[in-house]
Amino acid sequence: MENTDRVLDAARAAVLAVGVRRTTLTDVARRAGLSRMTIYRHWPDVRTLVADLMTREWVRVADRFATGDPVTSAVAVVGALRGHPLWRKIVEVDPELLLPYLLDRRGASHEAMLALVEAAIVRGQEEGTVRPGDPARLSRAVLLTAQSFLLSGPTMLDPAGPETPADPAGLDDPASPVPPVGLDDLDAELATLLERYLRP
Repeated sequence: MENTDRVLDAARAAVLAVGVRRTTLTDVARRAGLSRMTIYRHWPDVRTLVADLMTREWVRVADRFATGDPVTSAVAVVGALRGHPLWRKIVEVDPELLLPYLLDRRGASHEAMLALVEAAIVRGQEEGTVRPGDPARLSRAVLLTAQSFLLSGPTMLDPAGPETPADPAGLDDPASPVPPVGLDDLDAELATLLERYLRP
């Protein structure tokens, strides 16, 4: 469809405004300046349209795998997706939309990202910066690890504020504070995990 980006841009605006559940194809058509029938010919429902939108948006972010090192690219992609307005809206308002892609099947976004990660791994193997191994398996492990940090990372953060005791049970030195764990700390741990996993 020649107006694909126009429609996806309109869908993005609608989802950011009201969430996926309240977005309608009629609203998307209005925002895109197209007829409803034009939209319906290519997307039978909002979920199909949003799936294409997510693929476009996530692949744009993950495109840094095309030229970057797989470890730094993975950490950067997690950070970029974490702050992406569409990602944030879906996680905050319509998280159930992500469940099929986490539990049941790979979607087009996964396939596109796997291809990008695998290409980065192959390039790294050719350059001698990534250990030998089946690039398809390595890319799946990298994607699963990055995905877990993206999705569950926020549950591992400490509340902002005063430093928390290193030993809350008082078994060691309860006076020795440790700083709260933040996103930068988790990103550093993700980098360490992937570095140790991929390096020769």
